[in-house]
Amino acid sequence: MNTPTATWSTTDTPIGPFSAVVADDGAVLASGWTTNLTDLLEVIAPSLRPSEPRYTPDLGAVTRAVTRYHAGELDVIDTVEVRQRSGTFLEHAWEVLRTVPAGDPVSYSAYAALAGRPAAARAAASACARNAAALFVPCHRVLRGDGSLGGFRWGTDVKRRLLEHEKQA
Repeated sequence: MNTPTATWSTTDTPIGPFSAVVADDGAVLASGWTTNLTDLLEVIAPSLRPSEPRYTPDLGAVTRAVTRYHAGELDVIDTVEVRQRSGTFLEHAWEVLRTVPAGDPVSYSAYAALAGRPAAARAAASACARNAAALFVPCHRVLRGDGSLGGFRWGTDVKRRLLEHEKQA
């Protein structure tokens, strides 16, 4: 069996250090507000997980997208390829999540309906919780039914700041 290869890097952002693990073809495998590579590797599906990602100071298109997003070009993250593996519903739900527009968050119930399972708000919440590619698959754009933040792997302060950034841009 071939072991997948990848590179990783950390970019300083106004919200904090943001790291990404990227497959050799440029697809984001995992990303988030951390400098700890292990935090990212553990959320990558085993079939995609690289054994020893190489560090690089710049991930090219991914680094540029992160920088441009934080500069106010919110839709630039939509052009970055993402690769995640799980069951059929979760993979579909992650694709749907990429269609939620910046500045227009949805509730978990609305997200479930967008994903084709209107009665499955818990499954939609699970898709957010299991999303390895934060920012590029914008799970921060999903809120509780009452409009409160709910959870976020990288902390509710990061989620709040992302939502504020998207509303102001």
